Amino acid sequence: MTRAAALALLLIVLAACGGGSAPGARSAAVAPQPCSPSVAITGFSDALDGREYGARRTWPVAGLSGLAVDRDGTLLALSDRSVLFTLDPRTREPTGAFPLADGAGDALDAEGLAVDAGGTRLVTSETEPAVYRFDPSGRLLGRLDVPADVADRASYNSTLEGVAVLGDGAVVAAMEGPLDGDDPGVRRFLTWPGPGYTYRPDPGLDVSDLTATGDGRLLVLERSYTSGVGNTVHLALADPRGDPPELPRTLLADLGTCPSLGAGTRQAQTNPLLDNIEGMTVLGRTPDGALRVLLVSDDNLDADQTTRLYDLLVRLPPA
Repeated sequence: MTRAAALALLLIVLAACGGGSAPGARSAAVAPQPCSPSVAITGFSDALDGREYGARRTWPVAGLSGLAVDRDGTLLALSDRSVLFTLDPRTREPTGAFPLADGAGDALDAEGLAVDAGGTRLVTSETEPAVYRFDPSGRLLGRLDVPADVADRASYNSTLEGVAVLGDGAVVAAMEGPLDGDDPGVRRFLTWPGPGYTYRPDPGLDVSDLTATGDGRLLVLERSYTSGVGNTVHLALADPRGDPPELPRTLLADLGTCPSLGAGTRQAQTNPLLDNIEGMTVLGRTPDGALRVLLVSDDNLDADQTTRLYDLLVRLPPA
C-alpha cells in the first residue's frame, strides 16, 4: 500500500472514531483533512490566545515557542518569556506555571523544549546560546554550552531554536539561522555528545523547532515570514542514523496547503490557518503507527498574532 493510500485509509478510520483536537474556545475539530500524502490536520484551537494563568501572580500564556510531553503524559509549553507552563493533556488548559532562570537568577531567552528519559527539562536559550537542564520543580541542574567557534559566528536572535532527545539519550539542538562564514543555505545541528550535523532546509526558510520521532529520526519545522504573504511553514524529516555529516531530509508537507478549517487571522496571510508556528512535539501514535503531532504558534505578544494549537497526523516513510 502506498503512503497516500495508507493515509487515506487512516483518515476514514479516524473520522469514524471521531478523531479531532481537544475542546477549546474558538476551535475547530474535524475529520482528518489531508495537507499532503504524508500529513493531515485534525483541528486547531485558539483557546490559549489572550489567556493568563495564576492567582496572586499571573503570567500571560503567550510567546509559546516550545512543546514537550512529560513522563506522566502532562503537556509542557514553553514561553520565550522564561516561563514553563503545564497543560492538561486532554483539554489543553493551563494547570501550572514555573518561571525559569539561569545560574545568576536571570530570565532566559527561552525557545526550545524537550524532556529526557529521566524527566529533566532541556530548555534552549538564544542569548548565550546554551541548553539549560532543569528538574521537574524548575531547579537548575546545569547547562550544555555551545562551542565558542559556533557561538561567536551566530547571529543575534537566530541561534538555538529547537532541541530534541534521541533514543540513546543524545541531545540535538538546532540553530535557527546560518553561521557567519557558512553556506547561507545550511543550518547547524549541535549534539551532546558528538560533532553535530549540518542540515539544509528549503530555500529561504529557517529552522523553528525539531522533535524526536521515536525511531531515531527527527521532525523539523522550517519557517519564514514575508510581508504581504505571511507565514510559510514546512514540515520535514531528518535522519541522523549512521551519523552523516549532512542530514538526509525528506519534505513531508507545506502546511500552507492544509485546509484553513475556517480559521481567522489578524494579519495578512495567504492561508489564515497559519501563524508564527514555533513549537512542536509528538503526542503518541495511532493504532496503525501514524504520529500524533501538536504544533503551537508564538504570538510574540503582538495583538496582530495568535497563540494557536494545531493537531496533525504524520505518516513517516519506512525507517
